[in-house]
Amino acid sequence: MIKFINRVITFLHQVKVELKRVRWPSQKEIRKLTLVVILSILSLGLYIGILDTALTKLIELGIK
Repeated sequence: MIKFINRVITFLHQVKVELKRVRWPSQKEIRKLTLVVILSILSLGLYIGILDTALTKLIELGIK
């Protein structure tokens, strides 16, 4: 049990050291990247919606 606790403590210490090495993005970068993600999702959603509508119409025309 003590060996396990020592391993957990060592792990947490290593996590702390690694987090100090991380280069965190600035607020400006976060806003910019968030906008990119939102625009990408909207674009993909629009593309899938148009494709779905077109394929649905084609299928309906084929059935009639």
